[in-house]
Amino acid sequence: MRLGRRRVRDRRCCIVRELVRADHRDLSARQLAVFLTAYLSGQAHTVRGLAADLNVSKPAISRALDRLGELNLVRRKTDPADRRSVVTVKTADGMRYLDVIRRAMAAAAAQSQSQPEPAPEEQVRRAARS
Repeated sequence: MRLGRRRVRDRRCCIVRELVRADHRDLSARQLAVFLTAYLSGQAHTVRGLAADLNVSKPAISRALDRLGELNLVRRKTDPADRRSVVTVKTADGMRYLDVIRRAMAAAAAQSQSQPEPAPEEQVRRAARS
């Protein structure tokens, strides 16, 4: 099933609205990207690895991890295999926040699927008005 651009935008807006309305932590786009990368892959991440995955600088990743640590969404831990390296560790609060994000996405998907796609003529009329 292919979603129109408007429907994809509406779905994103629903997700963001749901996360903002909820009484949860507000994360910047970079912090959210670091959080999701750390949680959705099955491996532990280093600052260097996250920086490479997201194509941003190591200091930017460190700042994001500092903020996520303040919110207790991730922890940093010395890698037992290489004591010189520090890896990210998931937390219970982080797992709960990930569940909040998943539920917001599911609710947005359900809402956008329950709304019928406007006919092409109506889409043209709406585009002309804006």
